[in-house]
Amino acid sequence: MATKCTAAPKELAKKTPRKPTPSLPAIASMAAELCPAHSPPERPSSFDPRLLLTKLSDGKSSQEYQADESVFSQGDAADAVFYIQSGTVKLTVVSKSGKEVVVAILQEASFFGEGCLAGQPLRMATASTDQKSTIVRIEKRAMVALLHQEPEFAEGFLAYLLSRNIRMEADLVDHLFNSSEKRLARLLLLLLLMANLGHESKPIPLIAKMSQETLAEMIGTTRSRVSFFMNRFREMGFIEYNSGGMHVHSSLVSVVLHD
Repeated sequence: MATKCTAAPKELAKKTPRKPTPSLPAIASMAAELCPAHSPPERPSSFDPRLLLTKLSDGKSSQEYQADESVFSQGDAADAVFYIQSGTVKLTVVSKSGKEVVVAILQEASFFGEGCLAGQPLRMATASTDQKSTIVRIEKRAMVALLHQEPEFAEGFLAYLLSRNIRMEADLVDHLFNSSEKRLARLLLLLLLMANLGHESKPIPLIAKMSQETLAEMIGTTRSRVSFFMNRFREMGFIEYNSGGMHVHSSLVSVVLHD
C-alpha cells in the first residue's frame, strides 16, 4: 500500500477556465491518457450479468443495504460471490496494528468476493456499502455451475476480472510515481469513468458523494491534503458540488498531465 505523501504540490501556472461537461467518449479518452491499459475491455455483446443471473433459481438471493452496512467482514468464511445491482461497495483491509486502508470502491454492475472461486477460505477484506445498495449473493456452487454452463458469461466474467487487475496494477504505479495531487485528480476522473459505464446514451457528469477520509485512504495521503487539493480544484473550476454529488469537468485532466 502507498505511504503517506505530504510533499508540497507544484503550483499550476494559472486558473484554467471551466470547460463543458465531458462526453462519454471524452471520458474514455482521458482514461486512456491516464493509463492506456485502463480502458474497459471489449465484452461479448451477449454478456449481460443481470439477464444471466435471472436464470439462477437456486443458490441466489438479493438484499437491500443502507449506507455503511457490512456485506461481509475480513476473516469471514468465503463461500459466495456478490454482484452490485445498484449502489456502491467499499472494500477495506485492516492491518494487525489496526490501520484501515481502502482497497477499492466498486460501482454498480461490479462483482466482488470472487476469491472463493480460487479456493480462498476466508475473506481478505471487508465489504461495506457506501450508499443505499441492492446486492445479489450467489453461492459458490451456483456460480461455478453458471460459469460451466454459460461460456459467454464465463468469458465476460473473465474479462471483468482481468480489467480490474489491470486497473489495480495502474493504481500501484500511480501510488509509486505520482504526487498526491495527481493521484487525487486521476482517482476523480476514474470514478467518473466508472460511473458512466452502462450509461452510453445519457452520460452523467456526476460522481456520488464520498468522504475526504475515504479519498485520502484511497490515494495514500492525509485528509488535510485532500481538503487542500479539493478546495483548489473547486476554485479553479475543475469540480463543483451540489446536493446530488460532485460534478467533475474535463479540464481536471490538466492536473494529471501537468509536469
